[in-house]
Amino acid sequence: MNSNFLDFRSDTVTKPTAGMLDAMMNAKVGDDVFGEDETVHKLETQLAETFNMEAGLFCPSGTMTNQIGIKCFTQPMDEVICDQTAHVYRYEIGGIAYHSGASVRLLYGERGILTPELIEPEVNEDNIHYPNSSLVVLENTVNKGGGSCYTLAQIAPIHHLCNIKGLKLHLDGARIFNALVATGDKAHEYGKYFDGISVCLSKGLGAPVGSVLLGNKETIKKARKIRKAFGGGMRQAGFLAAAGIYALDHHIERLKEDHDHARALANALISTNYVLSVMPVETNIVIFEVAKGTAQKVVDQFTEKGLHCNTTSASTVRLVTHLDLSAAMIDQAIEIILHL
Repeated sequence: MNSNFLDFRSDTVTKPTAGMLDAMMNAKVGDDVFGEDETVHKLETQLAETFNMEAGLFCPSGTMTNQIGIKCFTQPMDEVICDQTAHVYRYEIGGIAYHSGASVRLLYGERGILTPELIEPEVNEDNIHYPNSSLVVLENTVNKGGGSCYTLAQIAPIHHLCNIKGLKLHLDGARIFNALVATGDKAHEYGKYFDGISVCLSKGLGAPVGSVLLGNKETIKKARKIRKAFGGGMRQAGFLAAAGIYALDHHIERLKEDHDHARALANALISTNYVLSVMPVETNIVIFEVAKGTAQKVVDQFTEKGLHCNTTSASTVRLVTHLDLSAAMIDQAIEIILHL
């Protein structure tokens, strides 16, 4: 792809910063499968303490941490409850069925946000014909919801319902730090609500690889064996973990810039005649509906002018802001948007 493109396809396209590369090159490493990589251990401990959880497990991807978590919290013939937009359902290639032998109960939240009122009627009673409802999965932020995010005030009653119903609660925290910056909630409060949390480091935080699954010690001990079975055991993974530590230490507060940039793009889009509507912008994702024609046609026109983005449906387009997009680049993108 032309290096002059303004790349709004995803916040996964970022390159390590100079400081991050330096941290990676100077990492102290060992064989992590043997439990000897001190940098991996430091990352796992740092995130566990941040979210007030007992332990963590470093994995190559958020898909792996989600699927390991789901397998930890379900048995074959169980059912997982999630929104119909959920990444664990739409973008993890049927992993819930493939890895865990569980079915999925899909709900229809507002921009992917679930409530106890939506969940409770869908929890199966004990009946020989029904799968056992065992797990609720939330996503924060919601990708297909345009970066919509849960507050802790919304999560608390869902946790309460899960306790009453005997359900586990897992968080796909793909962009959890975006949510924390947007809501002002504190990360350490999350630990009392979730049985498992997947924290991605390679999206808004800018690390090249990696996610961490958080849980209690028993869950993470089980998860470590599942990771090995998945082929996810890594050796001198501290080089990658060091990037995650650097991201946590240096790239969280700056997420507000990405959110501001996303709102600026949204304001430009809504003023044009080819945009029908723009989803409310809470974090770093902008999704808009085209007024006529197809979303792909608009994407192709943007590409011709040097702005790279993706469709999310036949009629919607997504742009994602990230740390490799400067304020000047945002201004360039706005010019393209206004003069398409």
